[in-house]
Amino acid sequence: MGEKKRKEAAKHTFIFGKRNYKWMFIGLGCIALGFILMAGGGSDDPNVFNPEIFNFRRIRLAPTIVLIGFALQVYAILIDPEGGKKK
Repeated sequence: MGEKKRKEAAKHTFIFGKRNYKWMFIGLGCIALGFILMAGGGSDDPNVFNPEIFNFRRIRLAPTIVLIGFALQVYAILIDPEGGKKK
């Protein structure tokens, strides 16, 4: 009898809910998109300078999207998985 009660008390629950995971995947997508936007712009010939590495997309837009992705990750960790429902 005691073993059955102990198994019921040790019911496995996840720390995060569906809502948390949804925001985590959105944040991961933003981070990946930011790094993809930062990629490229190099020169095939090392003796030729390519000023394309200093354009708006690589210097301003991509790092901003990465930071937004990290902020979404923090938000996903901190939100209540049950959405304010009382047990």
